[in-house]
Amino acid sequence: MTEAQPARSAPAAGLRLGFLGAGTMGGTIAAGLVAAGHEPGLIGVTSATPRTREELAARLGVRAFDSNAEAAAWADVVVLGVKPHAAAELLEGVREQIGDGTLVISLCAGLSTAALEAHLVPGARVVRVMPNTPSAVGEGMAGISAGAEATGDDLDVAAALMGAVGRAVVIPESQQNALASISGSGPAWVFHGIESLVEAAVAQGLPRALATELVVQTVKGSALMLERTGQHPSLAREAVTSPGGTTAAGLRVLDRRAVRAAVADAVDACVRRAEELG
Repeated sequence: MTEAQPARSAPAAGLRLGFLGAGTMGGTIAAGLVAAGHEPGLIGVTSATPRTREELAARLGVRAFDSNAEAAAWADVVVLGVKPHAAAELLEGVREQIGDGTLVISLCAGLSTAALEAHLVPGARVVRVMPNTPSAVGEGMAGISAGAEATGDDLDVAAALMGAVGRAVVIPESQQNALASISGSGPAWVFHGIESLVEAAVAQGLPRALATELVVQTVKGSALMLERTGQHPSLAREAVTSPGGTTAAGLRVLDRRAVRAAVADAVDACVRRAEELG
């Protein structure tokens, strides 16, 4: 398995970016680009809900298009942000507007570049991106993979888009479903763990607001500690675990309940489901 490499970060300045289906993630990326200095007039959005695209246009100063075909014909880069089941119909509807000079960046979970290329003209350049919800606060983690015709410059453009809302790595497409189960679904695992710790703290008599503050800061600080020190998680855990102490007692319970195995099973279920969607 090829180790994921840091994505390149060439700017996307001057490119017309058309977000087809600018929902939560598309809108988040568009907002991040504007905040990073991308010209709002070079960003266009569409949405099945007129109110959504009009709100984005008013808030960010971007262009709102009434149709996907109009936006696709205008854009240098088409960012596909619809649900996976709607992607084929949308691409068929804009097939004539997306020429070989247009880059297509897909945010559709589970859909391979080959599946997308099948609905485009021969030679179409497609890059697959798996973002995650922390992009909303500028701390996203995305995986980027090139389709059959995509170039290094195309990967640079995708990296620049995702760099506006966090970080990205370039990976082989064969690793996309695994990445989706970690960074894509991973926030749900983290939120579930936070929720569980908060409820446990409340059960021990702590006020809910205090419990939430304690848990969130503890998780944040722990993640930053690993990031800044580069320490292996096992070593960091051992540093907290005194022999015969309270932490060791708690860890014995987690081991008896096979928490590690449950996490591995959850990730495996995510990968299988992503394969089904693709």
